[in-house]
Amino acid sequence: MACATKSSLCLYLTLFIVMVTISSPVSAQLSVSFYANTCPSVFDTVRTAVRSAINREARMGASLLRMFFHDCFVNGCDAGILLDDTASFTGEKTALPNNNSVRGYEVIDNIKTQLDRACGGSVVSCADIIAISARDSVVELGGPSYSVPVGRRDARTASRDGANSNLPGFSSNLDVLISQFSNKGFTAREMVALSGAHTIGQARCVTFRNRIYTETNIDSAFATSRQANCPQAVGSGDDNLAPLDAQSPNRFGNNYFQALTNRRGLLHSDQVLFNGGSTDSIVTTYSNDATTFNTDFSNAMIKMGNLSPLTGTQGEVRTNCRRF
Repeated sequence: MACATKSSLCLYLTLFIVMVTISSPVSAQLSVSFYANTCPSVFDTVRTAVRSAINREARMGASLLRMFFHDCFVNGCDAGILLDDTASFTGEKTALPNNNSVRGYEVIDNIKTQLDRACGGSVVSCADIIAISARDSVVELGGPSYSVPVGRRDARTASRDGANSNLPGFSSNLDVLISQFSNKGFTAREMVALSGAHTIGQARCVTFRNRIYTETNIDSAFATSRQANCPQAVGSGDDNLAPLDAQSPNRFGNNYFQALTNRRGLLHSDQVLFNGGSTDSIVTTYSNDATTFNTDFSNAMIKMGNLSPLTGTQGEVRTNCRRF
């Protein structure tokens, strides 16, 4: 503001604007070019490492995508999920939805080591590594590519209680899923699109046993085929695996939604998306139109990556992703 006069009012307004400018913190923004000068090879390095990990084990792509979701849904995309428990700290790894379930930590460690070498130091945050790895996993398994703005920083804390309460469960009903996603700013359509991540990956018997033995909205032949590898007795074969999408468990596509329309969703939380409720039409759209699904999924993933990131001087850039 430039004063045409030296009136006390004008001087006061000038001083007020200066004081507001100084006292108001500038919020840093995520940007695809954030590391353009400090680590220009970041995207190439992550892509190569993710491809190598998936070539060793195709399931790893789904695991890295799931890690991103489980990280961002608890206090935002801050790599809180990577922190190991210590004698004085309890993190998110041992929360019920994550313990013996989320995997791929060693892949993130490996990428971090490669990036620190390529960048000449600890430049790229663990939170950004998770976000980029999720996108590259989708692409490597035949899914759509999308931009990943970066510049996140890593949290110095984590929330076990938040993981236990915020993450949707395999037995959740539709109204619960809609509410949990709504609490994070997602529409029901975005929730269904993100659920399409179950087009890849596998689930443990303990998560779908009740559905294949007691639920009625399930194709009988499908239930029988899953019962062969998941005994009804609790505690028997709990860790036996089955593909979330039996038709193409290692290829990203819209087969997951086609399975739902045929009552072949593996988890209860899958099939409720198509069970006479408000999201039936969305599932039908995606089952018939892979392009629309890919577009909506990409947009929802970008939106998820923007959930409460730490930027600027918030948090830190860890030298070891497992310790703050």
